[in-house]
Amino acid sequence: MRGGGGGGRPALLFSVGSFGVSRVIPQLIGVVVFAMGLATVPAARGAEIAPHRALYSMNLGSTRTDSGVIDASGTMDYEWGETCDGWTIEQRYRLKMHYAESRDVDIDSSFVTWESKDGLRYRFNQRQTRNGELDQEIRGEARLDGSGKGGVAEFTKPRPHTLKLAPGVLFPSAHTILLIDLAREGKTFVSRQVFDGAADENAVQVSAVIGTKAAVDPASARLSPLLDRPGWYIRLAFFPVDARAEQPDYELGMRLLDNGVSRDMVIDYGDYSIRAKLDDIEALGEPRC
Repeated sequence: MRGGGGGGRPALLFSVGSFGVSRVIPQLIGVVVFAMGLATVPAARGAEIAPHRALYSMNLGSTRTDSGVIDASGTMDYEWGETCDGWTIEQRYRLKMHYAESRDVDIDSSFVTWESKDGLRYRFNQRQTRNGELDQEIRGEARLDGSGKGGVAEFTKPRPHTLKLAPGVLFPSAHTILLIDLAREGKTFVSRQVFDGAADENAVQVSAVIGTKAAVDPASARLSPLLDRPGWYIRLAFFPVDARAEQPDYELGMRLLDNGVSRDMVIDYGDYSIRAKLDDIEALGEPRC
């Protein structure tokens, strides 16, 4: 979700840990954070993640006259799966952006990751096209030397190179799980560096404001047992780590349930926003280990 300008800013990445749109929105997917004096990254202390597949419709939210954006529409398919030793994220979306004074842009993106449950190993693969032509392809893997320690990210595409990861960096699933755990503890603000491989660059700083715990929504609960869970409204701000930016590249607002399911979301770029509405959801099978 670190966007460029003009004709096609979004590249969504989803995961709260990584809801990357040039990141696609966050592991909702993949967004979330450490702070409040914590110095290590524990395994999931209380969060019981429910593997699931969710379908979202995307539309233009607010827009300023000078943004040039007049409409947006699309769909996103997001899967958070589980293996015996890790978490998998598969996020695919198609988004059409309409502009007042330039040609429309049709963005098609696929982002697939695997992350070990101890939060120390991570693989990522993204492919994105604009108007049918390849826009970017990113592939690689990353590892940390231990809980709370630094590590490296090794890219094979778009060009072979290695980046050093600072101590305390989190990968997307560990980020989301940690956010849920800290929300349960009553924390209201957390900030941490997160690496998701959604862009050919280093980790970003993600700051989160966590609202009060929200009760189960009866209407939503009737749609699926996966939605029969309490959660929190969370506002995430994404800052470039290497720049002294006072304003984030973009912000993500959503309701995150305590099982890892993300409800309706808003990706705010400042001059316009994209809304993602949950249309359907189903449970995925758990591994037999």
